Amino acid sequence: MGESKQGVSMSFSVVGLGNALMDALVLLDSDVLLEEESLNKGIMHPVGHKRWMEVYQKISAEKVSLQTGGSCANTIATLGLMGAKVSYCGHVGNDDFGKVYTEQLQTACGHHSLAFGAGATGKCLSLVSPDAERTMLTDLGTSVELPNIQHFVPQIQASQLLYSTGYLLLGDPMKSRLEEAITIARQANVPFAFDVADPFVVNATKQTMTSLIREHADIIFLNEEEAKAMTGKEVATDAINELKDICDTVVVKLGAKGSVVFSRGEHANADVYRVNAVDTTGAGDSFAAGFLYGWTQGWTLERSMKLASRIAAETVSQLGAVVRDSNRLQQAITEID
Repeated sequence: MGESKQGVSMSFSVVGLGNALMDALVLLDSDVLLEEESLNKGIMHPVGHKRWMEVYQKISAEKVSLQTGGSCANTIATLGLMGAKVSYCGHVGNDDFGKVYTEQLQTACGHHSLAFGAGATGKCLSLVSPDAERTMLTDLGTSVELPNIQHFVPQIQASQLLYSTGYLLLGDPMKSRLEEAITIARQANVPFAFDVADPFVVNATKQTMTSLIREHADIIFLNEEEAKAMTGKEVATDAINELKDICDTVVVKLGAKGSVVFSRGEHANADVYRVNAVDTTGAGDSFAAGFLYGWTQGWTLERSMKLASRIAAETVSQLGAVVRDSNRLQQAITEID
């Protein structure tokens, strides 16, 4: 796993801090439910616990697939299933969803750093129409109420890398928890990797996010639209060139054009790995997992990017944001030269 500057053996490849959301995936036979519930198709609807449960209880239990979710958790779970030693810190409730979330994360990662508290576990109901369009209801619940990270400190200190996303910058207490985690990582000489999350998040937190990246991030993940939002540049290449000056390693997802990474004067490209796309949810999360797996293994930039593209492809070829078949993921690793 590598060693710190003090020569102490690392216990974890990557540890992550994020909003823990239980994903409830449902394949609809028609759009009747959407019409009955006055839900705008293809839109994410922020809702409270009561409204979420009203819709959820109208769906037959056998049609629901429950999976750990939240962007950072998707990346960490994928890394765990790839065979990396990882841990994830988030906040769940002492309810049935919290129990399922904990069990699944433990299975995927072999370890977790979840905290438990009052209130309902955060959750996202994803209603997939016959034409593959997704309509989502999201209740953040207790996912954004992590009171402290004291229990997570040893994991950060014993890791090769701390990873998180821009969603935590949207408000306290999670913004403060992220700042605390970064401080602990810096004191332990642990690098920090950061996915900017979404153009909306970038625009909502631009000043804070820019400062965080400039002062603390060693690796950032973003796409062209997010790069333009970050810098105010109208041309993606101009935006990327500016970002290269403020962060050691910049990984840019280019959609159908593939991806590119710039790191300390070097760069590498990767083409999209062609598959029959079923569900693109989580593609960026799994891409980050693939790259970080290679990075923590000391792979070249090119090889790490190839793996990132391959793991993202494995994810979009199935329903759900995480490939739960570890053999399939580990086979993908062996096929990357």
